[in-house]
Amino acid sequence: MGEAAIAKLRELLREQPNHPEAWRALADQLMAIGETAEADSAYLEHTRCAAGHPQLQAAAAAMLANDIPRAESLLKNHLKRAPTDVPAIRMLAEVAVRCGEEEAGERLLTRCLELAPNFTAARYNYAILLHRRNKVTECLAEVERLLWQDPHNPSYRNLHAVVLSRVGDVERSSKIYAKLLREYPRNAKVWLSYGHVLKTAGRRDDCVTVYRNCLALEPALGEAYWSLANLKTFRFTDQDLQLMRQQLENQTLDAVHRVHLHFAMGKAMEDTGDYHESFAHYERGNRLQRERQPYDARLNSLRVQRLKKVFTREFFAERAGVGHEASDPIFILGMPRAGSTLLEQILSSHSAVEGTSELPDVIALARELRARAADPEGGYASTLASLTPAESRELGERYLHGTRVHRKTTRLRFIDKMPNNFLHIGLIHLMLPNAKIVDARRHPLACCFSNFKQCYARGQRFSYGLEDAGGYYRDYVELMAHYDAVLPGRVHRVIYEEMIDDTEREVHRLLNYCGLPFEPACLRFFENNRPVRTASSEQVRRPIYRDGLDQWRHYEPWLDPLKTALGPVLGS
Repeated sequence: MGEAAIAKLRELLREQPNHPEAWRALADQLMAIGETAEADSAYLEHTRCAAGHPQLQAAAAAMLANDIPRAESLLKNHLKRAPTDVPAIRMLAEVAVRCGEEEAGERLLTRCLELAPNFTAARYNYAILLHRRNKVTECLAEVERLLWQDPHNPSYRNLHAVVLSRVGDVERSSKIYAKLLREYPRNAKVWLSYGHVLKTAGRRDDCVTVYRNCLALEPALGEAYWSLANLKTFRFTDQDLQLMRQQLENQTLDAVHRVHLHFAMGKAMEDTGDYHESFAHYERGNRLQRERQPYDARLNSLRVQRLKKVFTREFFAERAGVGHEASDPIFILGMPRAGSTLLEQILSSHSAVEGTSELPDVIALARELRARAADPEGGYASTLASLTPAESRELGERYLHGTRVHRKTTRLRFIDKMPNNFLHIGLIHLMLPNAKIVDARRHPLACCFSNFKQCYARGQRFSYGLEDAGGYYRDYVELMAHYDAVLPGRVHRVIYEEMIDDTEREVHRLLNYCGLPFEPACLRFFENNRPVRTASSEQVRRPIYRDGLDQWRHYEPWLDPLKTALGPVLGS
């Protein structure tokens, strides 16, 4: 199998373009090496060739042409006459996913597998969708079932590696990638995924070597350049800079590669001290990202106002004592790039605390509650207001069950450091009233500009504009002030600059809040070799340093839009 298999399958399909099993095998091989778009097309070709019913063939052809409305109409009409036709149900599930209706897609695939438990293609689609929907425990179970049936399937192995990395099992994940690379030694995307796992594991030198292998195979792969820059401690050579400039001069360069290259060049020029050119690259990269991922600042501000209106002092007083009694979780939240990874590293160096990652479980619960609301666009606060004590407790139990897969030790406490959970403090308090909540805060200009410099893999759309970043920070401060007023003492705040100035004092304060005795290892956090997935992974493996405190000052000539957006928050 591997690259030779792909070449042979392509040759076979040139001779026999309607060979269904060849299309399926090619799709499996392509999915294993990360060529998801081409793999999806190959799967559809397989469906088109394998489907015996003309209407299914027409639906597959419509999907290949991206005519989703026609495909949906054909499939629904067919299923009215044949409601148990599992290939048609599977195709309709894909239509739902393409339309952004992932919950409907999941229901359809569940029905498909109820009717045909051995329909492995549908089970693979189901596993991928579970992964996309942050249901990692369920996804892992489905992938392992697929591997039990076909242990050598490259698509299943690749997905297995992705999910294992996500739950923190980087050792097993890296072994799978290493084996895949023996089969696909010239595929840059597999090398890139392997590099990300090595970064998480703290194997910096190996990681750099792997990212450079990516570029040797695919010199225009912007994400590999950005991955090197995102190590934060890496420095590009003059030759690297020349190669990046050459790629950016290519007018046919893919937009995604161009975005990553601009962010990488921004970091590279920052390291050389050329802040004018550095800002120009950051600005271009952000502008391209805004075009691809638009952000509506008004909606976020409205959400904050709705939360303040519902979550009053009286609201929480009426619900005192509800929720799950567990005190296991420590939530570290706030703005991204505000020092949360440092706090997690410090706390996870304590013998009673396990660091996990930025867990998606609270956001997934919030999304579910929002879908149950009478007016989903109005947010989920009204849904929370209607919950019974038993339902609030059940939410806490579901959170604890869902996050268990990320826990690898028997330590009493664990950390969830998803920063955007600051928007869900009301939910956290209702379902887990004994959990600890830590607000990581950093100087607004330093924090917002650090976000502006960061090219996120997903989410954080506010970060791609200085005005939007300032407005988001302002909303965050307003909401946190509200919770300070209605739940006094519930949230412990750590100011990043104060942690740098007097680490021992701030560590003692943090541990006291969490109800933990002081342990000297918390001051030697940089000796902790646990996996770290965030952008600060290399930085928190060093002792406390002051280098990054005032980096934003180099860019102050260009920060007036940010200052204006921050308004009075800047002086508070």
